[in-house]
Amino acid sequence: MSTHAFTILPAPTTLEGHGVRLIPLAPAHVPGLQAAAADGNLWTLRITSVPEPEHTEAYVAAALQGQADGHMLPFVVTDAASGAILGTTRYHDIVPALARLEIGYTWYGRSRQRTHVNTACKLLLLEHAFQTLGAAVVGWRTDNYNTASQRAIERLGAHRDGVIRHHALRRDGTVRDTVMYSLLAGEWPEVRAHLQYQLQRPRN
Repeated sequence: MSTHAFTILPAPTTLEGHGVRLIPLAPAHVPGLQAAAADGNLWTLRITSVPEPEHTEAYVAAALQGQADGHMLPFVVTDAASGAILGTTRYHDIVPALARLEIGYTWYGRSRQRTHVNTACKLLLLEHAFQTLGAAVVGWRTDNYNTASQRAIERLGAHRDGVIRHHALRRDGTVRDTVMYSLLAGEWPEVRAHLQYQLQRPRN
């Protein structure tokens, strides 16, 4: 067996802390995701993966097929107190032989953006990846025009690896360049301390 493999393979699990709960995605979450996406009409943004209301069922089905195929692990993000669905995120491009996975397909209703929610989710996902699964590296990728996403990833302390040109289709049929980021296991302790500080400090 490769010495670089995961300690345990990624599998559906619930992650909770800092006011949020990440639950394994299921077909029953479709209405809640439609409501979260309607908070800001997020599907109108050309640089995101948020599904239109009528396509949400297929979006969930595709994510679950990725899970069945072993390269995705999707979650629905909920408020820990109320249970309300805030958005979704997932591990994807899981490569067990390299102990590598990426975090992406992340979106939240507009009213939950620029709050503690994204920081809390990233802390939970990174803790699970590095401390439970034994990941060697966690990656991110984003549209070259999605500067808000790039800033958010960089605030985590991830390393900008470069740009893959003419890499993927956008929802409007144009072809995007993809900006790639990564965080190595050895860099995780400092990033963990930074994320914990961000969650503890007062917010204006």
